[in-house]
Amino acid sequence: MGDIIDCLFIGHNEMQFEKYEEMVYSMGKRSPAYRDLSLSFIRYSDQTFTAAEAFNYFRQPEKDDLSPISLGEELSPAITYLGTYLHRRGFSFDFVNSFQEGKAELARKLQTEKIRTIGIITTLYVSVFPVLEIVSFIKKYNPQAKIIIGGPFVATQFRTAADPDTLAYFFKSTGGDIYVNSSQGEATLVNVLQAIRNGDSLWGIPNTAYFDGNEWVINPVQIEDNRLAENMVDWSLFKDKINQFLSIRTSISCPFHCSFCGFPEHAGKYQTVEVAKIAEELNAIEKLGVVESLNFIDDTFNVPPERFKEILQMMIKNDYSFGWNSHYRCQFADEETVALMKESGCEGVFLGIESGNQQILQNMNKAASVEKYREGLRLLKKYGIITYASFIIGFPGETYETVRDTVEFIEETQPDFCRTQLWYCDPITPIWTQKDHFQIKGSQFEWAHRSMDAFMTCDLIEDIFVNLKNSVWIPQYNFEFGGIFSLLHRGMNLTEIKEFLLAFNQGIRERLLRRGQREISLETAERLQKMFLQEA
Repeated sequence: MGDIIDCLFIGHNEMQFEKYEEMVYSMGKRSPAYRDLSLSFIRYSDQTFTAAEAFNYFRQPEKDDLSPISLGEELSPAITYLGTYLHRRGFSFDFVNSFQEGKAELARKLQTEKIRTIGIITTLYVSVFPVLEIVSFIKKYNPQAKIIIGGPFVATQFRTAADPDTLAYFFKSTGGDIYVNSSQGEATLVNVLQAIRNGDSLWGIPNTAYFDGNEWVINPVQIEDNRLAENMVDWSLFKDKINQFLSIRTSISCPFHCSFCGFPEHAGKYQTVEVAKIAEELNAIEKLGVVESLNFIDDTFNVPPERFKEILQMMIKNDYSFGWNSHYRCQFADEETVALMKESGCEGVFLGIESGNQQILQNMNKAASVEKYREGLRLLKKYGIITYASFIIGFPGETYETVRDTVEFIEETQPDFCRTQLWYCDPITPIWTQKDHFQIKGSQFEWAHRSMDAFMTCDLIEDIFVNLKNSVWIPQYNFEFGGIFSLLHRGMNLTEIKEFLLAFNQGIRERLLRRGQREISLETAERLQKMFLQEA
């Protein structure tokens, strides 16, 4: 055995879909949560398939050279950042990037390595189920190492717990030893690791909760102010694990305060990295020689607009070999900027448009206009940049008329891809301060307000899905925005990607229109198979 590992990170747990689907189904077949999920899978040969799984199943390895989609193919940005942070402060770390795909490796590490702590990151979780599965696995192979759980999901539990007893029940039932409550948390993690290394108590360490043998101790909160510019990722620490896909960030948090979004509350004060620092990181990535597609995970990559132009001009000057994609606020689009985006290698953008009705945009505090969105989409399409427009249906104030405006917006502007998402009523978001005004009742996927409820909204979303003509619906679970580029860099062109998703969506459409039909029709199965029968 080698040296002691201060922290072993476990990356995202994309639960086996059939198991996850069963859990959500237990909430009720007609529950909004299950109806939302049901637009992301098909059934064939008595099996359940997400879009990525359908691609892997129907592709023809003997006829083409398309490699299967792997859930863990992209290195976790949370792991690269936290690992770099620990390394620079004298702590050792190791990681398993994908829990599901790395189970064998993780079991070996848990049984054979000297591990002080195990860190579970909850960035992408909206339920406790993936965490419970990881904790159970850890305790099976290494019950001695301390389990540290942190991230947005944990921070939400701290904020929304009705009382300390409710929070203590969450701690105990989840199975962690130490919980980190911070929008950032990396400095807290260092303090915890130092105390464990020294054999000291965790008493008084800010932003932590732990069990002292008799009760759960919740230490005071202290806001961290870790500067991203001072901790850019050291990619040399991960060079053997990097492939063609990579994600980086150039900012923390978001300068906007949309009333449906709790991200700024989670992430803290907005900060950006200077262009020279970004260039250093991109140069390091270029030297790796393997990255083909770079995803900027900033919530608002093109804000401030002048900084964004500087970044684009720097990328053009340095002539990087990789393409890139990002979230994009298209109300700031102008012809000069979009032309620079294309020249710098932009392949596509995620557009959080949210509504095609101006009043709903005002309710959302979006600080944007429908006309600006129209113009932004026009320019992006003119320059051949792939567009994926995301919309929220059912936000307070929504009516049948405002939904119709959104549908008309989609059909007129024709983004390459789109999705209309059921509003998720999160009590930590700003709209909650107006819950009496809008008569909001319930939370999460079970809600109602004075003009609509979640069940009515599901009906409307399914109707949009069935009748959509001028844009291709993107399945959310296990595909979403990144799936487009995953297929693009496997050799499929945009037309082929759209045809694949249209065939996949046809299977979902059949289930909606033919109640009682569980599996896709023979016609749809043949359509999917024919996608991959042409010689490469």
